[in-house]
Amino acid sequence: MQNQYSSGNNRVENQINYSVQKEKKQKPGTRYYLLGMITGILVTIAVTLGTAGMVRFYQAVLPDSRGNAALGTQSGETGSITDASVEKKLAVLEDTIGKYFWKDVEEETLQDGLYKGLLNALDDPYSVYYTNEELIALQEQTEGIYYGIGAYIQDGEAGYAQISRVIKNTPAEESGLMQGDYIYKVNDEDMQGKDKSYVVSKIKGEEHTYVTLTVIRESAAEPLDINVERRKIESPTVEYEMYENGMAYIQITEFDLVTTGQFESAYNQAKAEGMKGLIIDLRSNPGGNLSTVCDIARMLLPKGMIVYTEDKYGKREEYTCRGDNKIEVPLVVLTNGYSASASEILAGAVKDYGIGKLVGTTTFGKGIVQKVINLSDGSAIKLTVSSYFTPNGNNIHGIGIDPDVEVPFDAELYQNGTDNQLEKAKEVLAEMMQ
Repeated sequence: MQNQYSSGNNRVENQINYSVQKEKKQKPGTRYYLLGMITGILVTIAVTLGTAGMVRFYQAVLPDSRGNAALGTQSGETGSITDASVEKKLAVLEDTIGKYFWKDVEEETLQDGLYKGLLNALDDPYSVYYTNEELIALQEQTEGIYYGIGAYIQDGEAGYAQISRVIKNTPAEESGLMQGDYIYKVNDEDMQGKDKSYVVSKIKGEEHTYVTLTVIRESAAEPLDINVERRKIESPTVEYEMYENGMAYIQITEFDLVTTGQFESAYNQAKAEGMKGLIIDLRSNPGGNLSTVCDIARMLLPKGMIVYTEDKYGKREEYTCRGDNKIEVPLVVLTNGYSASASEILAGAVKDYGIGKLVGTTTFGKGIVQKVINLSDGSAIKLTVSSYFTPNGNNIHGIGIDPDVEVPFDAELYQNGTDNQLEKAKEVLAEMMQ
């Protein structure tokens, strides 16, 4: 992706340096140079509470999985790992840290470390302890609804984070923020040298409060102060486009609670515009909610099983489709090695029922399900509780789903404006439409 501030244009850098020197906030000898070209795909982060998108666990959270556990109770089925010798050792460790560690550590930080360490001992990257703040961020991320300004940022050039995208119909768009703006200050705090996570933490806040962003813009002679209201933002997880010959394209970037409605709107629009074939792009979709992917599957699949789960006791839970809305046009699903979890549930069902063809590369291979259990103090744990299976009984964990038509991604072609996997999907779909 070519950055709009490519080499040979030093106006932004000079303006930033001038502004910093003017207020005497730049350290002597500090120099920043504009990069000539961004050769990789930039990772962006939503300017929202919870910074959705930067960390997405490959999870399929059950719709009824928000159980509760009261602290101070014991299960009669399990023993205790804390006895007198363990408590004594913990006391010695705490005392040793207090005496010798090079800086002070808050007691709450050490306690959270104990809980996180207990979950880490399971040797399962998907089983995690969440503090109350982390739990709130997880819930907002899963819902796809945030309180922010409606913009994405990336680590920019010249030492400042940069707005990489402004979401339509959001406070960011209304205020006049633009793609390419460098975030010079947030509420008069200089953001020089701060990474995007820090900048986001300063921009986020409660709904209907305001934040002032001072931005550097190539077309402006001086920094611009822009006051932006924080509001409820629905994260865009679906993109739609109609190609020639009646080919519809729907990309799903993740399966949040808002995704069902967004997909249904795009799908209905495609049908209204005379869709004769459909490409669903699940590439680099890390997953999300099991309830969401099942709802979307029910808009496409014939009658039967969508997916089923089994826990360690052999208890089975089935998710089925009545088949009332089986897709009537040729279907192609794009996948790659980062298509995981809920993405694999949809791709696996399409392949098992033979209602479409998979194009791309083998999927990630996450065939397990997590359950979030709330604790009475506001914290929570997420545990892997079961395996899931495709309609034909396949568990794809650690294996993935192979495409029907394998097409490795060509990064060089992509940088030159050609998505070779998408072009192959169009070719395959055109053959299916004949």
